[in-house]
Amino acid sequence: MLNLGLSHYLVLSAVLFAISVVGIFLNRKNLIVLLMAIELMLLAVNTNFVAFSHYLNDPAGQIFVFFILTVAAAEAAIGLAILVVLFRNLHTINVDDLGSLKG
Repeated sequence: MLNLGLSHYLVLSAVLFAISVVGIFLNRKNLIVLLMAIELMLLAVNTNFVAFSHYLNDPAGQIFVFFILTVAAAEAAIGLAILVVLFRNLHTINVDDLGSLKG
């Protein structure tokens, strides 16, 4: 049986975080992909919290993850609602076209 240690979870979290950073820097056009990359970054951080919480036998990290996931879900819902309103008004979700919203 494979025994996964703390380092395995930290490597997984680092890979997820790196993928999200690459997703943010390489894709500056599509707002949906930017939101997904930010959510992936939050999940990478949550993986670290859960791994250290399990490793240290302290449930505080897992409780903290619960609150982070709650805030992330609210952020995603608000972000998608704003995205739908922008698409209805501008007929595009291109980030470069959002500069026309300046007052």
